[in-house]
Amino acid sequence: MILDLGDAAPGFSLPGTDAKRQGLADFAGKVVCVVFTCNHCPYAQAYEGRLNALQSEFGPRGFQLLAINSNDAVDYPEDGFEAMRTRAQEKGFKFPYLHDESQAVAKAYGAVRTPHVFLFDQALRLAYVGRIDDSWNAPEKVTRRELAEAVADLLDGKPVRTPETFAVGCTIKWKD
Repeated sequence: MILDLGDAAPGFSLPGTDAKRQGLADFAGKVVCVVFTCNHCPYAQAYEGRLNALQSEFGPRGFQLLAINSNDAVDYPEDGFEAMRTRAQEKGFKFPYLHDESQAVAKAYGAVRTPHVFLFDQALRLAYVGRIDDSWNAPEKVTRRELAEAVADLLDGKPVRTPETFAVGCTIKWKD
């Protein structure tokens, strides 16, 4: 199941690499982006800097990005919690990096890729789902920043221009 536009965000509280448990309730009243990601996927890695930039650009206006790693850490130890802590520190993440060890949150959202973006308005209703932009491997060739456009639209009180795009990335690594 994947969430439909207008659906309420499924709640969660997950452990973060900063030693805090966090979830949607911690960011009530903000525009919140939940992005399913991981350490090892080249698509996810390519977007880390752009996710930091989005948080810096829109955070002061009432935006919060939450990154969630739901990958199976047994078969993919590079996606384990300790490796997540190291990556968050090395990359200077400006947003919480949360661990969905049970994979329940990814299943509740219908996430299938890393990265897979779910953007919610201030009432925590799904307003945008899909990709971050139109050039995962060449930031200099980006012509459409769909996630940034959607965030700006919500913060400006406007309808999202392009509410759905196709998420591009590796598949989430599910447990057996």
